[in-house]
This record gives sequence, C-alpha cells and structure tokens, in this order.
Amino acid sequence: MAQKKYLAAKLKNYLREEKIQLWKPPYTDSNKEAGTELKDLARQYSARLKYNTNEIEALLEEIRCKTIERGTGNEAYNATGVATLEVALPPRMGKARKGVLETKLIITGKELRSQIAQAYGFEENCIKIITNKKQLELGKTLEEQGVKHNIKVMVLELKLSEEETRRRVQEEEMQHEEATVKKKEMHKKMQRTKKGLEILAKRDDSLDPETTPYLDIANQTGRKISIPQQAKKALLLAMGYHEKGRALLKIKEYAMALPFLLDADKHFCECGSDLLTTVDNYAVLQLDIVWCYFHLGQLDCLEDAEKKLLSAHDCFRKCYGENHERLVTIKGSSGREKALFLRLYLLQGISHYHNGREKEAAEYLQKAHGLFQELCIDPEKVNSLLLLGFSAQEARLGLRACDGNVDRAASLISNQREEKEQIRREERAKRRKRLEDINALKSMGYSERAAREALQQAKGNLELAVKVMLDNPQLLLPEEDSPLLGDPVQVPQESINQLVYMGFDAEAAEQALRVFKGNVQLAVQTLAHYGGSLPDDLQASSESTSPSGESSSSQESSTGSAGTSGASADEDMEADALNEVLKDIPEHEEDYLDLTLEEEETVISEYLSYLQHLPTEPK
Repeated sequence: MAQKKYLAAKLKNYLREEKIQLWKPPYTDSNKEAGTELKDLARQYSARLKYNTNEIEALLEEIRCKTIERGTGNEAYNATGVATLEVALPPRMGKARKGVLETKLIITGKELRSQIAQAYGFEENCIKIITNKKQLELGKTLEEQGVKHNIKVMVLELKLSEEETRRRVQEEEMQHEEATVKKKEMHKKMQRTKKGLEILAKRDDSLDPETTPYLDIANQTGRKISIPQQAKKALLLAMGYHEKGRALLKIKEYAMALPFLLDADKHFCECGSDLLTTVDNYAVLQLDIVWCYFHLGQLDCLEDAEKKLLSAHDCFRKCYGENHERLVTIKGSSGREKALFLRLYLLQGISHYHNGREKEAAEYLQKAHGLFQELCIDPEKVNSLLLLGFSAQEARLGLRACDGNVDRAASLISNQREEKEQIRREERAKRRKRLEDINALKSMGYSERAAREALQQAKGNLELAVKVMLDNPQLLLPEEDSPLLGDPVQVPQESINQLVYMGFDAEAAEQALRVFKGNVQLAVQTLAHYGGSLPDDLQASSESTSPSGESSSSQESSTGSAGTSGASADEDMEADALNEVLKDIPEHEEDYLDLTLEEEETVISEYLSYLQHLPTEPK
C-alpha cells in the first residue's frame, strides 16, 4: 500500500511538472476511454522509474479515471447542487476502502451517517464520521460544518479485535451480539469521559483533594502554573481528552482514540497561541493525531499532516529552545524528549515518502533511525535499577536522560523523587491554608462560593477578600442551586431590634436580614459598609425572598423523598464519570515520554526497506 502511494505520488508530480492533463485528448478520447498515447506515456514513465510498464499504466489509468469522475462530479454539482464526497472506509473493507457518495450539503450529519451506513453495510449507531479534522456533528447540516464538494470523509467503526473477528462462521451471531454490547459500552465510555472532564475542569484547588479530586496544570519542573480561569478550563479539557486518547493509543484502539484526540485539538485551539508555547502538550498531540491516522491507514485523509508535523516541530523549538538549551537548563538534559523527536522524524519521513519525495524521506528516516539506536536501552541496566527499587518507567526515563549511565540515572531518579515530594508538601500546605481561609470566611456567614471567588481575586489575602465580597454584592447572594434560594424567610423581630439598637433603620435591617437568611453578622457588615442601606442588587434580591403563602415544610414533605433519591443517582453518575477520566491519567508526569519504541523500530525498518528497493532514477 505504501509503495503504491509512493508511485502514485511520483506520477502525479511528473504530470504536474510536464503539465499533462490526462482527462483531455490524446490521453482520453471522445467516449472518455483511454487513448493510445496513455500506453506511450506509461512506457516513458516506466523507463524513468524502472518499474513494470503494466503497473505504471494501471496507475495512470486510475489517476485518469479519477480526474474524469471528479470533472463529471463538478458538472453535476454546478447543475444540481449534488456534491460528491470521497469516503475512506475502515480496514476491514479490504480493497474496497475508497468510495464515492453523492449527496446534498443541506442534509444533517445524522442523515449523512445514515446514508453511509446504508451504502456500505454498517450499523448506523456504530460509526463515526471524521471530516475537516473533526468529528461530524449529527444535529448540524453539512454546510454549517464546512463540508464541501469533493471533500474527503473518513469512517471510523467501533469494532471487535482482529482475533475475535476471525472466529468460526458458526459463531458469527454471537460475535455480532458481543460487538453490539462493546460498541454501546464504548459510546457510554465517551459520554462518561466528556462529563467527567467537564466536572473536573470546573473544580479548583480550594477543594479538599483527600475527598474531592481535581485537576491542575504544572510546568516542566512540576510546579503549578497560574493561568486565567477561562484558558485554564480549555487547557484542562484539552489535556484530559488527550490523556484519554493516549490511553486508547497504548492498547492500539486507534478508531476509538481519534475522536478524543480531535476533541483535544479543538480545545487546545481555544487556549491562545502564547499559552501553547509554554507547554509541549500541543506538539505531542499533533504527533499523536498523525500517528493515529497513520495506523488507521488514512494519512491521505489528513491533508494537513505535514502542517501538523511542522507545527509540532515549531512548538518543540519554542518550548525547548532552538538547540534544547531551555530544556537542559530546566531538566538538566534532553535525553527523554528525544523519543518525541524520533517519532516526529519518522512521521515526517513517512509523509515525504507518501508524497513521492524519496530523498527527503531518506533524510528523516535516517534521523529517526539514528535516534532509535541512541535511545535503545540495555535490559540489564534497567534490571539494575529495578533492583534498587525504581519502577521500569523511572528506569527507562532515567537512563535516557543520563545517556545510559546507571549510577547517574539512579542519582537523578532519587533527586527527582525528593523534588516531587517537596513540591507535593508545598502544594498541600498551600491548599490547607486556602481551605482554612475559606472556612474562616464561611464561619463569618459567607457562602463557600463567595469565599472561593473573593480569595482568588484577593490572591489569598483574607482581609482583602472580605472587602472584595462587600464591594461586590452579587457575591453575597445565595448560589443558584442553594436549597435556601426562594424559600420563604421569616425574620425574627428580635434580630431586627438588635440591628435597630445598633443604629440601623428598621426597614433596612429587615431587608438585610431577609437577604442573608437571618444572619445578623452578615447583615451588620453589609449595612455598615454601604452606609446603612443595601445596594440596589441586594434590594432586588430581598423582594424575591419575601415570605410566600406556602410553608417550607409542606414543600419539603412533597419533594424530599424524590429529591434524596435523585441526588443519590446523580452522585453515582458523577462518580462514574470522574472514574472514567481519572483512571487514564498517569501517575508519572513524564509518562508521554516513556515510549518503548517497539512500534517505531518496526515502522522505521519497513520504510527504510522500501527506500532500499527503489530503483535508481536516471538523471
């Protein structure tokens, strides 16, 4: 397959250079059949490439037919508005992996999915459509999603493993049932992941990590990075989807991984270019996306593969330094990150080969091969470090960072463990202090939400946080999901008298006590801050909390039982969603650098053999 792509790319390059149009005479006659000149052209290119004439002629005919089909499709589109889509199908379709589908662009993604399922025999709910480097949305029209005439779309099928699909014929019915169950579970997994990431992205470090998990962002030294909340949410979502995709890549579930990786790419693009140059995550994601397309055999569907690889290289350069000097300054070496460059060079070599550029392909594949030899690890050295109590992952990363020196690697790993533990202690102390401050503000009568937001604005200064809340009356209002919101408020006369005794107006005192649910301390602080009356925002709130005819006890009795049951179910669903995400987040922050390079070794050898068997092209 790769060799055929190489030959086709070479022929297309020749045709462009010589400005040959195969769909016109003398290569195509009036009946759109191949002209006699096509054979002469095949013999000419066969001699030039030193390939079998029949093989070259068959490829030229394939190119010719495709250009005619495209021309016919263009005429039909201009006349009727019916677009032609090039459909790339899953590997199990064998030689019939390329298809053409004609459709109007005003239909929805769901309707297109249905058409593809019907045309090629898929279960509609078990396929995903990828176009324009993102998953097709079912509810929007093709036009709204930028789908155009002659665009390529890729079909991903959630399927069983190759071993299971080769079972005996008599087990096919059971296979189908098992496949259906697995596909449904995969769909649920994706939904749980999305929900879990949304929950985690909204949480911050004011929560107790012992009871409530949350995600944070650290730099290359492991220390927390301060990022604006909106950008932080986008970055957390992007990194979360990326980790889920990486977990699926590890078990070679490429069709399942790709939608998560593309979702990660979408959220990374919301972070802003300045932020992306401070972390290498975006560059690694670009590599993973191209790697995924490669293993799906659909690199030609990723028309900007070379652009993504160039983007990854540029991001690495900005993040690590032109010659990795920034990386060496921060980490002491660049050995671990070389594994990323190995994959980058490998993919660049593959891309050049598929585009008929054998010299460039050879250059990048040799670079990849050189790095592979440099990064190969002696199993005996790994065992030596295992005996010292280090993990296999720590051993591999340590040896690569120290050029294979066992003693230096052991020292590096020990130092890293101590540094990480010190950072953890410092972060725990910061979180403990923040929780204490939040609880202090809560004890004054402020809500947890208000306390968290005020402390964030005040950068942890407790006294300033109180002023922030008083200066921002919206923070003092009950939360939208508060059980107190909307409940009737009966203000004790004793509390009103207490505020009047302090010198406040009786009406203002009653208003303030109603807003703050009878909390005398909050009412006094607010009235004193605003000169004896409530600000307009809080006065409007006091009207909405006036007592109503129905008692709170009757409302509680009619809904309490159902509410308890519903809350329990919601908590279970939330726990499932969080577990779906957290189980795929690696413990080691450099897990993405721990490539075994087994796959890379195989692919390097495969493509180098293709280049070695290329005949020498005459000059």
